[in-house]
Amino acid sequence: MHTIQQLYTAGQSVWYDNIQRGLLVNGELAGMIACGEIRGVTSNPTIFMNAITKSHDYDAGLSSMARAGQSAKEIFWQLAVEDIQGAADLFRPLYEESDGGDGYVSLEVNPYLANDTVGTLAEVKQLWQRVDRPNLLIKIPATVAGLPAITEAIAEGINVNVTLIFAQDRYLAVMDAYLAGLEQRVAAGLPVDRIASVASFFVSRVDTKVDGRLGEIVNRGGVHAVKAQSLLGKAAIANARMAYVKYQKVFGSPRFQALKACGARVQRPLWASTSTKNPAYRDVIYVEELVGPDTVNTMPPHTVKAFLDHGQVYPGSLVENVAEAEQTLLTLEEIGISMGVATCELELEGVKSFADAYTALLDAVEARREAAVDCEGENYVWTC
Repeated sequence: MHTIQQLYTAGQSVWYDNIQRGLLVNGELAGMIACGEIRGVTSNPTIFMNAITKSHDYDAGLSSMARAGQSAKEIFWQLAVEDIQGAADLFRPLYEESDGGDGYVSLEVNPYLANDTVGTLAEVKQLWQRVDRPNLLIKIPATVAGLPAITEAIAEGINVNVTLIFAQDRYLAVMDAYLAGLEQRVAAGLPVDRIASVASFFVSRVDTKVDGRLGEIVNRGGVHAVKAQSLLGKAAIANARMAYVKYQKVFGSPRFQALKACGARVQRPLWASTSTKNPAYRDVIYVEELVGPDTVNTMPPHTVKAFLDHGQVYPGSLVENVAEAEQTLLTLEEIGISMGVATCELELEGVKSFADAYTALLDAVEARREAAVDCEGENYVWTC
């Protein structure tokens, strides 16, 4: 049994934070599913930007659509939907076998809509119908504007992956939005037993942000320097552990138990941004330290490879040292680092990062589209 299968035995599913057409056609993704390395796929604008702009996988389809007069935006979404459908079909047997527990593929709404509730909900519905797969998860950002869209999407019977969660308070609001959507369905006499949702709580970016501030305190010296030094690399895991405490409380509450009696499922915490950004830290630290029941860890390719090579599985590591995690967050506040401010900045940066990637993606597709039209009648090959 390899280490990722051991994770599953401990209650955690590994999803692959990557998608590219080549993985679908060369059998690599199917092979990873068959050997139990991955149980789902997540995507985002940055992943699609890298897939489409740094490979030749999409040349033929892109050229055909360009010559048919489609815009860059139409071309991108068609290519993305095709990839998501292909991946969902590969995962469909696992989805059925696990009774909807795993086998999901995530597709994110247009990041330009992060602060537009009405626009987000309209796109969620459109993508749900267009992809037309029961094991699809539509990614909605956990912005203030995203919260009501989450509730309405769940009430409509649409599976949701809530993304870009950094703060404890926002996570509570996300879980509330999910439960409110389920309650609307129950009140309307609609089934809830096949509704799936995960809450993507971002990890490593928290350390990147907080460590920068801790480093400033250390460099200044003074009364808080020693404490700041001792807290380097601890904020992200502490933040995630305290989020899981809140998850346990919410989904152990009478409110959820009433929904569970109607067949409702928990909204599993999904640990996102789990690749290690600081080379001084163990490259699988955000996997090893966050193992717990009913969780998902979405890993990019290099983290999957690293964990298979030398990762260690510590069942229940997520619920260990909770008191220490709580004290870590309190001490950060005591020395002048506000987690509220840090996580607010991270949310804004995350939204901007995905929007920038989407802009760069459309610009690159437009350049290819124009080149394909100009080369009409010739054997067009894009040079990456």
